[in-house]
Amino acid sequence: MKISLGFSTCPNDTFIFDALVNGKIDSEGLEFEPYLTDVEDLNLLAFKGELDVTKISYHAWLHVWKMYRILDSGSALGKGSGPVLVAKNQCLDPRYLSLTVAIPGEYTTANMLLRMAYPNIKEKKIFVFSDIEQAVLDGQADAGLLIHENRFTYEKKGLVLLRDLGQFWEETAKAPIPLGGIMVHRRLPKEVIEKINRLVRKSLEYAFQYPEGTVGYMKKFAQSMEQDVLEAHLKTFVNEYSLELGVEGKRAIQILIDKSTEAGLINDVPEDYFVI
Repeated sequence: MKISLGFSTCPNDTFIFDALVNGKIDSEGLEFEPYLTDVEDLNLLAFKGELDVTKISYHAWLHVWKMYRILDSGSALGKGSGPVLVAKNQCLDPRYLSLTVAIPGEYTTANMLLRMAYPNIKEKKIFVFSDIEQAVLDGQADAGLLIHENRFTYEKKGLVLLRDLGQFWEETAKAPIPLGGIMVHRRLPKEVIEKINRLVRKSLEYAFQYPEGTVGYMKKFAQSMEQDVLEAHLKTFVNEYSLELGVEGKRAIQILIDKSTEAGLINDVPEDYFVI
């Protein structure tokens, strides 16, 4: 059975799926067809329900939960891992100024956090996440919302931190931040969904056991090839919650649902959304 599989080109995703898509583990009769692209592209595809299994920002998932359920493995969820709001001038104050902010996509969890922290910010420009640093440096935006590898590179490029939105979330929610997860389409048979859930975990376990074997696949797609950036990225975005959500991970997702509902960001409250 062929399974379409979407995930981002970021190191945390290529680390997780290397073994599965490159034949390093037994796929138990399933044939995975990988589709790698930017996370906002995957979010938009999710609205169409095109992929069987896909990475989706938790913000976007809140709008497509009727089609997609959350796998227990593969999530980017943790502490000290949230998006950062940066600028060229540290004197900018997003509480009072009408800023134009470069964001990595309307349906990214990063943008959701920006809306929660600074509901007054209305002017936004969408860029591919890897172009946001340069957009701010070039004056195309007053500030930029950085995710993925750029979290570790902006200072070297002369940008300064205005607000760590991950820290904002942790202080207000008292929970790890759900950034993105691996979701499976509800149209698949129950036994296939259970198999996919098992295989994603096996693929990640293989990567944890043989991390040096994933380097080539990660560097094939990574924005930054510097080893220290790759290591920092993996340490931040691949953790115990990636292996399994557990009680705390599931609680964090429920808090995100509750806060999004309270803020009027969603209308329908998700139901029956975990695979296990």
